[in-house]
Amino acid sequence: MSSEITVNVCMGTGGIAAGGVQVMKAFERELEEAGVTGARLEKHCKLHKVGCRGFCARDVLVDITAGGASTTYQYVEERMVKRLVQEHIVEGRPVEEWLVGEDYHTFHDHQEKIILADLGKIDPESIDDYLAVGGYEATKKALATMSPAQVIETIKDAGLRGRGGAGFLTGVKWGFCAVCADEQKYIVCNADEGDPGAFMDRSVIEGNPHAVIEGMIIGAYAIGADTGYIYIRAEYPLAVERLKTAIAQAEQKGYLGKNICDSDFGFTLKIKLGAGAFVCGEETALIASIEGDRGMPRAKPPFPANKGLWGRPTIINNVETLATVAPIINKGPQWFASIGTETSKGTKVIALTGKIRNTGLIEIPMGMTLKEIIYDIGGGIEGDRLFKAVQTGGPSGGCIPQQYIDLPVDYEGLHSVGSMMGSGGMVVLDETDCMVSITKFFLQFTKEESCGKCVPCRIGTKRLLEILTRITEGKGEKKDLELLQTLAEDVRDSSLCGLGMSAPNPVISTLKYFRHEYEAHINEKKCPAGVCNALLTFFIRSDNCVGCGMCRRACPVDAVSGEKKKVHDIDQGLCIRCGACFDACKFSAVLKE
Repeated sequence: MSSEITVNVCMGTGGIAAGGVQVMKAFERELEEAGVTGARLEKHCKLHKVGCRGFCARDVLVDITAGGASTTYQYVEERMVKRLVQEHIVEGRPVEEWLVGEDYHTFHDHQEKIILADLGKIDPESIDDYLAVGGYEATKKALATMSPAQVIETIKDAGLRGRGGAGFLTGVKWGFCAVCADEQKYIVCNADEGDPGAFMDRSVIEGNPHAVIEGMIIGAYAIGADTGYIYIRAEYPLAVERLKTAIAQAEQKGYLGKNICDSDFGFTLKIKLGAGAFVCGEETALIASIEGDRGMPRAKPPFPANKGLWGRPTIINNVETLATVAPIINKGPQWFASIGTETSKGTKVIALTGKIRNTGLIEIPMGMTLKEIIYDIGGGIEGDRLFKAVQTGGPSGGCIPQQYIDLPVDYEGLHSVGSMMGSGGMVVLDETDCMVSITKFFLQFTKEESCGKCVPCRIGTKRLLEILTRITEGKGEKKDLELLQTLAEDVRDSSLCGLGMSAPNPVISTLKYFRHEYEAHINEKKCPAGVCNALLTFFIRSDNCVGCGMCRRACPVDAVSGEKKKVHDIDQGLCIRCGACFDACKFSAVLKE
């Protein structure tokens, strides 16, 4: 038996939700019983908790590495651990039927990882693991051999753009703050990730919190800040706890506090919990929240780099941007700039979700096409249905139709078709999705998350939602399309902050590319995708109905009638088109059209 055996268990949020804690305890127990762990034989087998592996749908994922060869198991449950320990670890025979398939390797092989490089490999609660993969070497290099100005020039030369939304050049932003004469400056990490279906920042913090802390240390040194804040929503308890652990460890090792790495530079880092308001992802609203006020944006200029937290110069970067800083310092700006496109350098972390076979967390070089992401990494559309559109940039992004499947994913490419990079969410839609209903879903979110400070966003998003609701309920009129377009553009052009400015994007993009679906809802009173229940007719196919009565019991208005073991019928006059009968039927007897 090799003395070089490690077991890595995914203990990110996805892994824990799938049973990671129970799997971890089972390994502790079985390894001890097998005599390959414990105080006396600890070197024989080491058990590690690790962060998100990316392919979250296959959790609990477990790696067993022996003699330099790594084997990955998927869907691991507590009951499987005894056999894994006995056959693989003790006897050296991998359990073939539990191994990941070729799609797992394809999912990872098409990616290029910088930010996610160490996730799934190191224990996020161990600073020694981070140090073992070169952690804090960039801090030492910057403080010992580079001036603050040289650090800023390095980030500028790398072409790193902010990964939180607009894509402003990070080095340029740092430069604006550095030249401010104010003695007190701040650096803030925006970890207020609120997009539906987004889990990029959460996963990075859960899997490698020291990477974010190191980026903040270097950024603080570059601009002359001695205090930093990580603004993170309280709904991320695991990420918060791992941040607290990492900060305490960094303080103990001398990477936070006074005279970091025997230099004259000192830096203190604090955590500020947010209450989950989407608008606090906007930097001026975030600043207000840290100051103890209600999270509401203000007009700019002045920009935070000149007048931010408590009126002092403040740099705000998101998690992914800060996690990229140390690799750039370590490997040089030319290395980073060689990845991606001419105007969009480096990689981008994306939460890939929706009607796709392989959902999860991925990192791609800028410029990879939508087709490569959806089919090479994502494995194609679930159920071999037709690809219809992809929504990028969170609820404020646009919907990109099938005709742009070869579009390069970078800042300029997405903007050219009416969408945006945003924080990196990507929702894949297929032929069964109704674009009007999808747009309504996103407007519902942004309407509820509006802070209400400015009229265009507060009232405009509400009116947009009312029109979309009318259309999906079969009450739309032809004039609604022009009204939607005009109102969406007005909200976009006159709102105070980025939430209101981008909230109409789903409306504008779907009107442009899927106008025929709106027209079908209005003119024909039909939903082409068969999603909007108010526009559907439900009926029972006699040759499939077995008379089980499930549809009759599910109907809230007694519109379904029929005797046991005989064909049932739906009274169209009573039917309210709720779809309860369709959902209840186990024999595909209830149809809709």
